[in-house]
Amino acid sequence: MDYGFTTAAYVVAAVLFILSLGGLSGQESAKRAVWYGMAGMALAVLATLIGPGSGLWLLSLLLIGGGGVIGVYIAKRVQMTEMPQLVAAMHSLVGLAAVFVGFNADIELGRVLAMDDTARKGLEGFAAVLAKKTGVEIAILRVEVFLGVFIGAVTFTGSVVAFGKLAGKLDTAARKLPGGHMLNAGAAILSLILGIMYFNDAGIWTLVLMTLLAFFIGYHLIMGIGGADMPVVVSMLNSYSGWAAAAIGFSLGNDLLIVVGALVGSSGAILSYIMCKAMNRHFVSVILGGFGGTSGPAAEVEGEQVAIEADGVAQALNEADSVVIVPGYGMAVAQAQQAVSELTQKLRAKGKNVRFAIHPVAGRLPGHMNVLLAEAKVPYDIVLEMDEINEDFPDTDVVIVIGSNDIVNPAAQDDPNSPIAGMPVLEVWKAKQVFVSKRGQGTGYSGIENPLFYKDNTRMFYGDAKDSVSSLLPKID
Repeated sequence: MDYGFTTAAYVVAAVLFILSLGGLSGQESAKRAVWYGMAGMALAVLATLIGPGSGLWLLSLLLIGGGGVIGVYIAKRVQMTEMPQLVAAMHSLVGLAAVFVGFNADIELGRVLAMDDTARKGLEGFAAVLAKKTGVEIAILRVEVFLGVFIGAVTFTGSVVAFGKLAGKLDTAARKLPGGHMLNAGAAILSLILGIMYFNDAGIWTLVLMTLLAFFIGYHLIMGIGGADMPVVVSMLNSYSGWAAAAIGFSLGNDLLIVVGALVGSSGAILSYIMCKAMNRHFVSVILGGFGGTSGPAAEVEGEQVAIEADGVAQALNEADSVVIVPGYGMAVAQAQQAVSELTQKLRAKGKNVRFAIHPVAGRLPGHMNVLLAEAKVPYDIVLEMDEINEDFPDTDVVIVIGSNDIVNPAAQDDPNSPIAGMPVLEVWKAKQVFVSKRGQGTGYSGIENPLFYKDNTRMFYGDAKDSVSSLLPKID
């Protein structure tokens, strides 16, 4: 098969990927966008299998079949609450693949360079491409391999740590070794020195040592970020995996891999920047793993949490004209989205103005709450972002917070020593009444105390979120 068909197929696949990304921006077009992505990937795989340099058919089909079976098995087992750690795990595989491909390219380059001109004439596939490269092109290839392996290694260990924190297998607190940033800087500088040596043909040992240093950097960077900031980290690692794929695409001369890697890398970086703005964080600080600390002791919270039963919440809802529901990760854990949807339908049927307030970092994955509400068939036109609804809270009769902590925490505005100081939050405490659905009096995933729970207009609606919301349904008259 010639390059013409493969190139044309790659162009079509790239267009489908772009349409897929664009379609995911809206609920109505998201399902169609997923099909665009699936079709693009299927076309890309097919074009690669039958394109120039194709071979090892049996092994290729076995690997594709095995990967497909594993993917279906995992997809059926993973709950929506486990989706963030699944995404982190997938990022780690992309990073590790970049490392393996980079080393394979270096080994193949060494094999080709050791051949004489006669032997090179019989080469096929990637080896034949390498045989035609000039000295300058080989130097550029080494730069591409080095960058691909470095970014891939950082992505791999960073994603493994992110997975561990999201899954609760690692301590979610920010942890750094003695020396902190100096260790990361030292490892990065040493990696650069090894890179210069690698470019000057010092040998594959430089690439191996750099990979080990990159593994450490990825591990130490993400360990230094607290669990509450994992949504930003997952988005950032998504960007890293894209750039690793793009670098390897340059090494392999694969145009589609370059395009897809650039799409993933840039979109992940943009999303990370948007989320950093939503949390009042500096983007560079996120990349360096340096945020989430405090500048002094946090202010002590005075008062007590006052509990309320379902009858009291239902009475307030029956008397209210406007209701805002703030979903968080607790709703996902309890799988309460269907009950919330039913409550919304009953309230709207009574003529009440019911809306949802979504913070950009609600849950543990960008768009987590939006997906849950869409799954429960909540009308998308009543699901509003923080900037769209924050000014409406003073005119809101009732706010129901379901499993959220940091995104409704007034300490972000009132306590300069709070770990989330300066972070824009949903100002729910300005409403007339606030009901917080929560399992108990704990501080939640982030470990940050929330003064909202102690305010005079707040009542704690303790219990499993699904059971609590379900108990309200027969009481709405």
